[in-house]
Amino acid sequence: MAGKSVVDANYRFIAAYQEVNARISQRQQALALYVTLTVSLLAALVALRPSRDSVPVEWLVLGFPVASLSFAFLNYKAERAITNLRRFLSALERLEDNHVLLPSYNTDPQWALGANKARRFHDFAAAVLVTGGNAIGLGAALSIYPQNLAASISIGASALIAMVSVLALLLSPRWSYTPGD
Repeated sequence: MAGKSVVDANYRFIAAYQEVNARISQRQQALALYVTLTVSLLAALVALRPSRDSVPVEWLVLGFPVASLSFAFLNYKAERAITNLRRFLSALERLEDNHVLLPSYNTDPQWALGANKARRFHDFAAAVLVTGGNAIGLGAALSIYPQNLAASISIGASALIAMVSVLALLLSPRWSYTPGD
């Protein structure tokens, strides 16, 4: 019976690692989606230069922080899923005390914490992109449409939402997996 449970654990381990890789890919896809949305919004701002017709730039400006907040939510979702899967993998690594005999990526703090430190650069890159994307987008909007945005609260609301998004991205290591969770 013990042989069957080890085989079952191996299959579960492989499946869980495939799911971790899928979640990491989703994080990267969310990053690419954010960059695409931000560049598209910036292109729309430039393409819709002021004319006689009223341009709803106040609504377009809100697209920058909405994209940022959506990216922060997707990043959080992926981080929580990866953490849950790594806890599961750690439990499998500890079956029959195999973590004592074999190197255990999710159980041994040496490996797990090192991986978290390396993944922290994804969080820094995301925060820099969100900060830069919002600064460029809102700066371009203020430069191109100063009269439309002078009395609008959309710039202040956009800046506030963007700061919340950056903060959420920088706090994401709090939700990362650590051995013993």
